[in-house]
Amino acid sequence: MNALKAIVGKELLDFSRDRKTMLLTLLMTPVLMLLLIFGLGTFMQHKMKELNDKPLEIAIVGGQHAPNLVKWLAGHGVTAKNVADPDAAIRSQSEDVYIRIGDKFEEQWRKGEPALVEVVNDSTRQDARIPTERVTTLLNIYTQQMGALRLLARGMNPQVAAPVMVANKDLSTPEARRGRVMSFLPYLLILGGFLGGAALVIDMTAGERERQSLEPLLTNPVARSTMVSGKVIAAVMIGIVSVTLTCLSFKLGAQLTPGIGKAMDISTPAVLKMLLILLPLVALGCSLLTLIASGAKSVKEAQSFMSILMLLPMIPTIFLMVNPVKNALWQFAVPFLAQNQIILKVLRSEAIQPLEWLVYFASAIGVTALLWWMAVRRYGQEKLAVAS
Repeated sequence: MNALKAIVGKELLDFSRDRKTMLLTLLMTPVLMLLLIFGLGTFMQHKMKELNDKPLEIAIVGGQHAPNLVKWLAGHGVTAKNVADPDAAIRSQSEDVYIRIGDKFEEQWRKGEPALVEVVNDSTRQDARIPTERVTTLLNIYTQQMGALRLLARGMNPQVAAPVMVANKDLSTPEARRGRVMSFLPYLLILGGFLGGAALVIDMTAGERERQSLEPLLTNPVARSTMVSGKVIAAVMIGIVSVTLTCLSFKLGAQLTPGIGKAMDISTPAVLKMLLILLPLVALGCSLLTLIASGAKSVKEAQSFMSILMLLPMIPTIFLMVNPVKNALWQFAVPFLAQNQIILKVLRSEAIQPLEWLVYFASAIGVTALLWWMAVRRYGQEKLAVAS
C-alpha cells in the first residue's frame, strides 16, 4: 500500500510541475463545453427566431395568374420580388425558396379543378428548411380556406370533405423534446471522460521511455501490478477532476443559455447522474491508454494514437444517426454505446432501471480489469525495459 501511494504521489507531483499541460488537461474540455452550450444555444435561438418571425421576400413566378393568392400571402408576411432566374438563384444559394404558379391556374380555378402551385427549393440545404416550411404551411392554409368557401357556396358543410379527423398525441416529455437539440452532448461528455487523463498517461508511459527514466523505475522492488495500478489511479484522479469540471461547466452553460438551455434538466441529481456515468469510462480510458502508450517509444508516437482513439466515442453517435435503434439491455454492456444511451436517458429525464445500471457497471469494470491486466503483462515484459 505504501508503494502504491508513493507511485501515485510521484506521478501527480511530476504532472503538477508542468502547469501549462495541467491547466490544459483540466480546463480545455470544460471551457469547450461552456462555449458550445452557451454559444450554440444562443445562436440557434436567435437564428430560429429570425427565420420564423421576419417577413419573407421571395420570388413568385406567374403571380399574375393568381393575384388573390399573392395578396393573401402578402397579408401573411410573404411578399413577392423580382428574380431573373429563380432556379439559378436556388442553386447558387442566393435564394432559399420560391413559388411557381401554373399558367393554367385561372382556367383551372374557374372550373373548380386543382390549380398547380409549386414550392421550389433545394432540400439538401438545412438553412432553407424553415422558409420552405413557412411557405408550404401558408399554401396549405389557403387551400383549406378556399376549399371550405367553395363548399359553403354550394350549400354544403365544409366538414363533409373531412370524414376523418386525424389528431396527433405526443407522449414525449418536454425534456425529451428539448434534449434532441443537445444530441451532441453525449459525444463531448464521453470524449472528455475517455481522454480526461490522456496527458498524464502519455507522460508517465511514453514520456518516461523517452526520458530514459523507465528502466530505473523498473529496477525498484515493486510488483508490476502495483506499479501499473499507481499510474492508472493517478491518471484516473486527474480524469475525475476534469470530468467533474466538465459536468459543472455543462450545468453553468445551460443556466446561462437563454431559451432551450434554461429549459433543460440541469438539476443537481441529473448532473450527478452524468458524473456517475462517466466515472467508469475514465477508468476504462486510462487503462486503455496506459496499455497502448506503454508500447510507444516516444511521446510523439503515443500522441499519434490519439487521433484514432478520439474516433472510438464517435462510432456510436454516427451509428445511431444512420440507424436509430430502440434501447435494449445488451447496449448497456457495449463501451461507448452504453454511455451514449444512458446519458441520453438522463437528458430525456427517463428512468434508468436497476438492471441497466448493473449491466453497465459490470461491463465497464470487467473491460477495465481486462485492460489493466494486459497493461500489467506488458510492464512485465523484458523488452519494455530494453527498448527504453
